[in-house]
Amino acid sequence: MALLCAAGLTGAALYSLQSPYRGFEGDLFLQFPKGSGTRAIAQKLVDAGVVRYAWQFWLERAIHPHAPLQAGEYKFDQAASVTDVFDRLGRGDVFYFNFTVPEGSNIFDIARLVESEGIMSGQDFLKAAEDPTPIKDIAPGAQTLEGFLFPSTYRVGHFTTAAALCQMMTGQFRKEWKQLMPDPAADPLKTLTLASMIEKETGFAAERPTVASVFQNRLRIGMALDCDPTVIYAALLEDRYRGVIHRSDLDNGHPYNTYRHAGLPPGPIANPGASSLAAALHPAESDYLYFVAKPGGDGHVFSSSLTAHNKAVGNYRHAQSHAQTKVAHKAR
Repeated sequence: MALLCAAGLTGAALYSLQSPYRGFEGDLFLQFPKGSGTRAIAQKLVDAGVVRYAWQFWLERAIHPHAPLQAGEYKFDQAASVTDVFDRLGRGDVFYFNFTVPEGSNIFDIARLVESEGIMSGQDFLKAAEDPTPIKDIAPGAQTLEGFLFPSTYRVGHFTTAAALCQMMTGQFRKEWKQLMPDPAADPLKTLTLASMIEKETGFAAERPTVASVFQNRLRIGMALDCDPTVIYAALLEDRYRGVIHRSDLDNGHPYNTYRHAGLPPGPIANPGASSLAAALHPAESDYLYFVAKPGGDGHVFSSSLTAHNKAVGNYRHAQSHAQTKVAHKAR
């Protein structure tokens, strides 16, 4: 009789492992750190309402004593048996979603993006991005992580911290930098600063080496870079940019204003992609000193003399004026 009772209890216990249970509402996210033991995992599952009793999870572990339980974030959104839950942790069926940072985004853009995606507070991200510690070994002069947050697609979860995200992005930059195999003497901070300006000046990958040559030619002769995106970045840092560059912005003495200060700005103004980095490392050979957008917006006109540049600017302004006149006539 005792054996029958024991067998019955064992059978009931084993059966309970297969019975779906749900003691929570909505979507539930749980994080299991590396090194979490069976007891800690079982208790967290019980406290959250995923598993009814801790002993059920211990029993599942006894049945599978050598099965690995993977650390990470897990999403629970429906009733599940103890066996199903155990199997999910064994497979490492972790929850994540893809988060894409576009090329040319600055830290303010990324802060808005992480907040709009519900990943984390934008302020938390900015606080982490303003700490250059993760890249001090390769860029001791960096004041923030601007430029080193490589634009790509990252896997993140509800428990991803701002510091962890910045580590992912700077880690990806290190990989990309290594793949480009720059000259050992290449300065990552200066290269990224130039690359970020190239990135913001043109969206056409094919002309980025030529844009790089313009900046390099100007730097070589001590000519101001006159880069509008640096003026915009200076205004962003002072929280006064409203979508248009004003004369007061061009006259502002901010260190990032390349109209007022010769040479490169103190640091990157955005986070450039691989093609802009490559262009900064390997600029085209040219004698160009100027460029202006082509009418129609399909690239730029490059010039070696101010006379030729002024003519190109005049053509651009004439085309813009003509286009505005046509729009005005259509609106009547």
